[in-house]
Amino acid sequence: MHRLLVLFVLLLGLGASGPALAQQAAAPPSPEKLRSLAELLQDPEVRGWLQAQVAAPAAAPADTGPPAAPAMAAGMQQSMAGGIEATRGFLRSLIAAAPALPAELAAAWRTLTGQLMERGLAWTVVSLAVFIGLGFGAEQLYWRLSTGFRQRLIGTQLDTLHGRLQAVWLRSVYGLGLILVFALGSIGAFLLFDWPLLLQEIVLSYLLLVLIVRVTLVLGRIILAPGAEKFRLVPMATPTAHYWFVWSAILVGWFFFVQFTLGMLATLGLRLESWYLVGLACGVVLLGLTLAALWRAPTFDGRDRIGHDHRIGTWLLTLYIVGIWLALFTGTTAPFYVGIILLLLPIAIRGTHLAVKHVLRPPGAAAAEEVPSVLAVSLERGLRALLGIGGALAIAGVLGLDLGALTSRDTLATRLLRGAINAAIVFLVADFAWHLLRAWLDQRIAAANTAGLGAGDEARRRARLRTLLPILKNVLFVVLAVMAGLIALAALGVEIGPLIAGAGVVGLAVGFGAQTLVKDVISGMFFLFDDAFRIGEYIESGSIRGTVEGFSLRSLKLRHHRGALHTIPFGSLDKITNYSRDWVIDKMTVSVTYDTDLDKIKPIVKQVGKELAADPEFAPHILETLKMQGVEQFGDYAIQIRLKMMTRPGEQFVIRRRALAMIKKAFEANGIAFAVPTVTVAGGGAATSAVAQHALDRAKPAGEAG
Repeated sequence: MHRLLVLFVLLLGLGASGPALAQQAAAPPSPEKLRSLAELLQDPEVRGWLQAQVAAPAAAPADTGPPAAPAMAAGMQQSMAGGIEATRGFLRSLIAAAPALPAELAAAWRTLTGQLMERGLAWTVVSLAVFIGLGFGAEQLYWRLSTGFRQRLIGTQLDTLHGRLQAVWLRSVYGLGLILVFALGSIGAFLLFDWPLLLQEIVLSYLLLVLIVRVTLVLGRIILAPGAEKFRLVPMATPTAHYWFVWSAILVGWFFFVQFTLGMLATLGLRLESWYLVGLACGVVLLGLTLAALWRAPTFDGRDRIGHDHRIGTWLLTLYIVGIWLALFTGTTAPFYVGIILLLLPIAIRGTHLAVKHVLRPPGAAAAEEVPSVLAVSLERGLRALLGIGGALAIAGVLGLDLGALTSRDTLATRLLRGAINAAIVFLVADFAWHLLRAWLDQRIAAANTAGLGAGDEARRRARLRTLLPILKNVLFVVLAVMAGLIALAALGVEIGPLIAGAGVVGLAVGFGAQTLVKDVISGMFFLFDDAFRIGEYIESGSIRGTVEGFSLRSLKLRHHRGALHTIPFGSLDKITNYSRDWVIDKMTVSVTYDTDLDKIKPIVKQVGKELAADPEFAPHILETLKMQGVEQFGDYAIQIRLKMMTRPGEQFVIRRRALAMIKKAFEANGIAFAVPTVTVAGGGAATSAVAQHALDRAKPAGEAG
């Protein structure tokens, strides 16, 4: 994948022939051809035939011709055959124009020198060098005046996220300043004077060439930073960064040099075929440079070279690049540009991902956070959406598609392409919105889970977030997916009105046929609105109790304290008892003998309560300490004493065990005995025999006594 990334700027060099073709296609034909066309149109037979051809499609609907599918297949075959024949004719015209190419280039050179005779070609070259020198002089002045700014930038601490973002911003501002200063010093100074038209076009074109190379170098210093590894946006080895920094400037510079030169040749009147041959020859040079840079490129770690092991990925890239360049020989640039865009998009997206991940990494770590931040998602997904939308609009521009409206002249393929591009834009926007909302919700959920249960209003708010946010996330996903799908279908030309009406009818039928499901969903919504339970709380409904582990739109999952997992539809829930809200009062009963001094028990219990409240393990969970309420009742064998305490939900069990253990020790130390029931069994002698005999007599059936 790294080889794809480094080709992002490199593949620009392959477009030299493409834009050249587009420019030449707009050039007017020669006067001789226009005169022949006008004479041909004056012929009555030709005019009659053209009128018949225009009127013929109007009668076509009344014709009961062949079926639609065979007609479409025949049309596709005819279109393919026509394209092949047009390509052959185009190649034959190029071959026929090749012998005359040197003479036409010599004529263009004579035209150029003749029009520049007033000032001379040498004077033009010197003027170009002077204005380029003015641009570099302005850069040097900017460099000296910004010394303090550069020192501040170099001293920026990059161990924090704020420092890295600040460094990226400052470097971008500084680079933009360099570009503006060079443009003002060179092009700005040139435009202050009046020049002959041809001279102005030549000098301005090559000044723009130098400016474009400067822009490439500035962007390379910002993204690759070959001389300052700590400022590098895309992580890679320094040799790799330096390699692509140099090669990107070479390829981009050569590409635009060819572009401006071909534009000048078109102005000098070079014929279409000859002009096209020059563009293809320059494209061959660019193709060779591109493949040389690709096969000699070091890997991201800078330790070996790709050309030595002939990896499959490099071979596939080579075949793809050669294939899209060969598409130029068809006489149209559309396949070439579409192929370049489809290749550059994943490279740019991958580079954006690596840059954002590297810049937004946590302090002291090399990887991104487990839960992505909203900032990271906004940057990465936002840039991805912009790149995708830009690529889609570029493809539409290359194909000449108007994304705004349909026309009667559109073919089926044109409509499908327009709809596919619009649908891609819709899905990119929906993808950005979904990931942004999901990142925000995931952060909220993670914060609520990390904070734990706790107590108070803040804890209740976090518990409610843990309960409602997962459902909200699912609902948002469904809503965005449905809306994006409907808009995409509308973009493809599908009438969504009947779909919406049909969905309403189907929904009504499902509602009548699935009353239990509707009851479950609506009951669950009202349970959630009433805040009857939250995730992590212990509740009871009917004969089922347990801890809430999760829920969906239809059912609730309860984990019993012995491990069983209950799945209960919301419609089956009766009244709900929540044991985990606010506080609980735990009451205990202690039985003592009747000879116990009750006045001694109260201070003992009070002391035990103080010790519990002073224990750091239990103190945070005790709201009201242990105290004695008094005599509950007089039993058959003991006096029952009632004790109580108030704790946080779920903590009363551990505190009760500790309290009972402390009470036992305190009672034993103060001579207070616990009352227990006793059973007396008498044994021995006649008494035992009499009781046994009486039992046997009662056990005999009637009529057997005696």
